Amino acid sequence: MNLSLSAIVLAGGKSSRMGRDKALIEIDGVPLLKRTCDAARHCTDLIYVVTSWRDRYQSIVSEVQWIEESSPRSPLVAFVEALEQATTDWVLLLACDLPRLDGETLKQWTAQLSDAPIVVAKSQEGWEPLCGFYRRDRLESLQNYIARNQRSFQTWLDAESVQELKIVDRRILLNCNTPDDLKQV
Repeated sequence: MNLSLSAIVLAGGKSSRMGRDKALIEIDGVPLLKRTCDAARHCTDLIYVVTSWRDRYQSIVSEVQWIEESSPRSPLVAFVEALEQATTDWVLLLACDLPRLDGETLKQWTAQLSDAPIVVAKSQEGWEPLCGFYRRDRLESLQNYIARNQRSFQTWLDAESVQELKIVDRRILLNCNTPDDLKQV
């Protein structure tokens, strides 16, 4: 399948629960943001990084398109800002703090893309919106949702037609929000 795909990596959070910038935390000597971008590169060469802190990160990741986040408000708003600039049919949306994510797994996941407009991982807590694939044509739906002052990714996904991304090892969804999460890596 010749897939029209780009990746959007969100690196705009305040990392308040972690106590330090998650994107810069190193796992095996590699910052989380770089690990995520390297994994995404297995699927596409067109990677967007959405952040308010480009100057912090540009020395650790190269060959990405930088999107200046208007202000760190919510992952949903940051996603819309990036999706407005994307030109591919599909986008892979990733948080920058997924230390167990790897490129081969992402590549395998692309085989699950179908006619569904959204293919997203699901955990016991609900959808994992920052680990999934979205058709660019969902932009208008997102813009309308945000125009109604809505910011919950979960609520928006519940109103959409979503295919669950089948995942063999659920540990791959671990994201590092706290020092305790980091210890699990």
